[in-house]
Amino acid sequence: MPLEDYLSKERSGKKVLSIQSHVVSGFVGNKCAVFPLQLHGFEVDAINSVQFSNHTRPAAELNERDLAELFDGIRLAGLPAKYSHILTGYCGDASFLRQIASIVRECRQHNPKLIYVCDPVMGDNGKYYNGIPRELCSIYRDELLPLSDLITPNAFELSQLSDIAIANERDCLRAMEHFHKVKRIRIVVVTSGVPDETTQNKSIMHCYASEAIPSAVETIRVRYFRFEFPLITGTFVGTGDLFTALLLAWLEESSGDLCHSVRCTISSMQSAIRRTSDFAFAISPDPNIQLRELRLMQSRLDLLRPNAERINFVELNL
Repeated sequence: MPLEDYLSKERSGKKVLSIQSHVVSGFVGNKCAVFPLQLHGFEVDAINSVQFSNHTRPAAELNERDLAELFDGIRLAGLPAKYSHILTGYCGDASFLRQIASIVRECRQHNPKLIYVCDPVMGDNGKYYNGIPRELCSIYRDELLPLSDLITPNAFELSQLSDIAIANERDCLRAMEHFHKVKRIRIVVVTSGVPDETTQNKSIMHCYASEAIPSAVETIRVRYFRFEFPLITGTFVGTGDLFTALLLAWLEESSGDLCHSVRCTISSMQSAIRRTSDFAFAISPDPNIQLRELRLMQSRLDLLRPNAERINFVELNL
């Protein structure tokens, strides 16, 4: 489809409630999610779970009462019935997270077809993020995941939520299977962090995706995929938030084609991160976090027109 036609395409009835973090200056949480979704034609209502001036400053954090009061206003405006999707990311308060479960259930009563996309942000690289209460894991596992249609954990979060240590690809697939067969989640995408035993090539990264295939019988059939793409050296914040928002958009655009959607998402991510890296290292050999802010505005075309064919993938068997 020509870009002009795509930009003029109307997404009637597609409205997202996005609940995650916010920074005044920079790109993370809702600052990474709202713009790409709007660029793809979605209406987006955003609730900020926590507000930072920037990545390194103390935050103003919402609690359960704050969220309940905000949603009272949303309810009075008749909006719960209008949401086609709910997207959640970083939430650092246990009572706030439980309130999200209540919101998802209420919105689904108004719209049984509502799609809930959950990014269970807790940690990475083998440890929890600073300030994240450990009880969030059980709340995600027992209250949020059973409501989810799509989850996007990294390998650490996958391990914590499934109680399966992720030492290799097979462990990853077993944990993904658990979410399909026990939690009845339709799509699982593991964004990063799975140890690579296939090539031992440190310059290559892998992403894994799986989907439960509808069946007339009780047995759930699951398809698994591995996606391969080059590692871009450096630490960049907000990448998981951008990934999940783009995946939501491409799944809608492709009518649920998981492989195409993940390939488009990864391709856009690669372009945005590469542009950010080139910009940052052109200024300094050791760029600070401000220089490594994602160059989202400069990557508009890449967010809309990714080169999906450059992302290799293979179907796997468990």
